[in-house]
Amino acid sequence: MTKYTLQVDGMACSMCEAHVNDAVRKAFPVKKVSSSHTKKQTVILSEQPLDEDALRSAIDSTGYTVGSISSEPCEKRGLFSFGR
Repeated sequence: MTKYTLQVDGMACSMCEAHVNDAVRKAFPVKKVSSSHTKKQTVILSEQPLDEDALRSAIDSTGYTVGSISSEPCEKRGLFSFGR
């Protein structure tokens, strides 16, 4: 699983966050997506690698501007993974 962190400018409220989240969900089969207008960022968890140009295009088409995109491997932690 991969965690993508995007800097997104233009979000001003929770409705803006919902627009960005919906755009990502419609364009890609992601596991989880959450946005924060106060942090100006969107975090995406995906089992498949995402095309960063297509990701940028999907969000830019909603009227918001994507700045930097970073990705890192993300290990899913279960309830009983503590202490392993």
